[in-house]
Amino acid sequence: MSGVTDLDVLLATMEPALVTGSFVYASVPASDIAAHLARGPIGLFREEEGITLILPADAAEGLSASGPMRMITLTVHSSLEAVGLTAAFATALTRAGISANVVAAFHHDHIFVPERDAERALETLRALSRAAREKGKTR
Repeated sequence: MSGVTDLDVLLATMEPALVTGSFVYASVPASDIAAHLARGPIGLFREEEGITLILPADAAEGLSASGPMRMITLTVHSSLEAVGLTAAFATALTRAGISANVVAAFHHDHIFVPERDAERALETLRALSRAAREKGKTR
């Protein structure tokens, strides 16, 4: 497995990027998943109650879905075995009063935040990264 595992390096180089578009979470019965794949989900997860889809907000017509969310991708290639990255950015977003739903994929972490908080979340993550870079300079 590749990717960065050092927390200081991850924080200093995470380079959060706000992805274009709004997304929602919705749940569909597992038996109906084939009918919903054409909606273009960017993520799905099987739970006992059904399949959770993360999909573009405009593709969710007719589904019971969450409010609109924006996705922030941490562009650093983080290892799935890295320790502390999620805790660090979750703590920073918590201090800012911002809800965060995290999806860790093979290459990057993706953070879904309420649409109304997207710019504030992006700045919070950038400030966390700047602080880590400054800390690295003082060592």
